[in-house]
Amino acid sequence: MHQSQTAIRILLVDDHQIFLTGLQLLIEKEPDMIVVGTATNRAEALALMQEHPDIVLLDLDLGNESGIDFLPQLIKPEEPPRVIIVTGVPDPELHLRAVRLGALGVVLKLDSAGLLVKAIRKVHGGEMWLNRPMISTVMTELIHARAKKMDSEALKIAELTVREREVIALVAEGMRNKQIGERLFISEKTVRHYLTSVFDKLGVADRLALMIYAFQHGLAKIPTADPQVERTKTALRTS
Repeated sequence: MHQSQTAIRILLVDDHQIFLTGLQLLIEKEPDMIVVGTATNRAEALALMQEHPDIVLLDLDLGNESGIDFLPQLIKPEEPPRVIIVTGVPDPELHLRAVRLGALGVVLKLDSAGLLVKAIRKVHGGEMWLNRPMISTVMTELIHARAKKMDSEALKIAELTVREREVIALVAEGMRNKQIGERLFISEKTVRHYLTSVFDKLGVADRLALMIYAFQHGLAKIPTADPQVERTKTALRTS
């Protein structure tokens, strides 16, 4: 059957040749789909990425290999294909792992041919094709991941003690350990102890990085000018 120039380009990856042949015949009955290659293992699949498939139908069990092990490589190109897992393994945890690695759909080999074709069109159109329980799990994980990313710095800062915050503020003013100790009535050794703790909690490596972090996250005010310079200017103006 004739395929249009805008046909969905599909790569098939399965270790059973008979299944591949049947799947290719099924797909190429669709006027808007074309199979650009078939692979039975990792090496063949990665080599066929030069055909720039839009969709990869990937089996998880490839005999001595697992499709899940090279799934990340399939979606590595600048314009990656969308991967749909087509598997006979009814293992929700394995399916979820594939989705976490970048798969956008899961279809069981027990499902109907019509359902697979529908899944291809949906995923090609930018949607995901997952069963309801998996959709719920994936959405929950995405929400938590986003919240975790947004709150990660706030959580770090929340771990700081009052004294550690005072030390940070004085470091941001440009004070040395001895000056900080004199201001807070503690020893230089104690100041160093606080700084070690602060570096560890905030994930910074040195004083400069700490100063930048403090200014970025409101732990210290950005100085508008050197206080000593301002005092000198004032003295000159009034002399």
